Order: sequence, then C-alpha cells, then structure tokens
Amino acid sequence: MGKRAAKTVKEAVSYIEEHLDGKLTLPAVAEGIHYSKYHLHRMFRETTGMTMHDYILRRQMTEAAKLLVFSRRPVIEIGYVCGYESQQAFTAAFTAMYKIPPAEYRRRQTFYPLQLRFWIREETGIGRIEKSDVRLAEMDDIPEWMELVRLVIDGYPYLDETDYIRKLKSAIRQKRALILEKKKETLGVLCFSRKTGEIEFLGVHPQYRNVGIQRLFLEVLLETYLPEQKISITTYRRKDRADTGYRRELLELGFAERELLVEYGYPVQRFVYPPDMKEDTAHANTTGKETTF
Repeated sequence: MGKRAAKTVKEAVSYIEEHLDGKLTLPAVAEGIHYSKYHLHRMFRETTGMTMHDYILRRQMTEAAKLLVFSRRPVIEIGYVCGYESQQAFTAAFTAMYKIPPAEYRRRQTFYPLQLRFWIREETGIGRIEKSDVRLAEMDDIPEWMELVRLVIDGYPYLDETDYIRKLKSAIRQKRALILEKKKETLGVLCFSRKTGEIEFLGVHPQYRNVGIQRLFLEVLLETYLPEQKISITTYRRKDRADTGYRRELLELGFAERELLVEYGYPVQRFVYPPDMKEDTAHANTTGKETTF
C-alpha cells in the first residue's frame, strides 16, 4: 500500500466521520471525495483491514451506543440519526453487533465502543519485519501501546481501558508483554500467560494486518517464551457480524477451532495451536472470564 492509497483512505475516513449522522454508502463516500468506488473499496480494505461497510456500521453503532447511554433521545430517533428508516431495522442491526437490543443496552448504562475512528498514517514504508523487532514491553511503552489498542478495538468487545491498563502493567512487570516496533512505530502488541499458554491480547496495526506480524509473534512465542506448549486464543464465533476477519486470520495461521465460550457476557470461541498436540480437555463453557494479564 502506497502513500497515495493511504491519503485517499484518510480522506474517506474524514468524510465518513463528518457524515455519521445519516445514511452512508460506498458510492456516497466515493462521490464525496471524488474517487472511483471500485478502487476506494479495495484501498479501504487493504489499508484498514476491514471493508468500508463494516467500518461505517461499527462507527455508527458506536455513536448510537454513546447516545443510548449519555442522552435521553428516543431509540427510534437515534436509529434515524444512524441512517435507519425504522426502529425495527435499527434494533436488528444494533443487536447483531452488541448482542443485546438498544433498550437493554440503555438500561445497563455501560458504554463501550465497537469502533473508534481510524487515524491513517500516510508514511507507510516500514521495511522488512524480523523477530529481532519484537521485545519485552516496558512501562514507558504504555502510551503508544494504548494508541494501538484503540485502533484495534474492533477485535475486543467489552474492552475496559482502566481495567486493561491495570492488567497490562502487571504483565509488563511479569515479562509477559511483547511489543513490535519499526521506525519508532508500534505495529503490534501481545500479552500472554506462561501458565496456560493463552494469548490474552494480540493487536496488530490495521494498516499492517496483511504483512505477517501475527505469524511472527506466534513464532517468537513458540521459540522463546512458550516452547513445546499449546497456545490458545479466543475470538468471535462463526458468522458473528461483528467479526472483521479475526477468525479467518487465526485459521490461516494454523489454529484449530475448539469449544464455545462466553467471556464478559460475549459469545466467543477458543482456538488452539498446534491443532494436533494433546491438551487438557477439561475446559468448560463459562459465562465470564477473568483476564490474568
């Protein structure tokens, strides 16, 4: 992906952010920035790791969730603001993403974003990425780490930043947090459990989801930190509309599907690597999970 593509996608994101309170489509955005919708579709996906449709849907649902918690506007009005012509259509879309209907979300009074605004880097040349670029994270890395977390929040439902930072500090002290940097840019972060072999958090910069960073992290874990140990991770269940491609990425890495779980009230599935290694099968479905990192 070149500088021109990044600049175009940056313009598209700005246009979307300025028009979230209405019906947004790929043709409308393309017309708004005077660009071919076919090329824009390809550029957007290559640059952000998700389709424009998914980005728009997740951003509008996030803004809707914010209004449900922090305003008293009627649900039907919030739906109209997000471009839906009926409360029924808005409720169906919101429930597919948040797993509870708007009225129940408002009753719980706990806001969390599905998608924050993408901030696109126009300078994208990073050169060859190697294992030596991965190191143990330090406390000084937390601000840059959290900037990346906010960019990849689409992969982590119910992410509570305050709780996350507390656990991140513990992981850094225990040397269970890895960071990948290149040219002073944080491209990937990972927290893991030495005891269970679980990847508790894996985030890769959206602009670099397709350059092999996930596999590099996996190799570093297997060679240095978790040798001869089964590695596990949880992600979205099959056909979850909120998934922007995380299941596919794990399968392409060679992970195998295992049991269905519920973490923090969200339906997920556990994946393991390598798939042919014997493991303790005593895992049970759960209605919650205490992340240990």
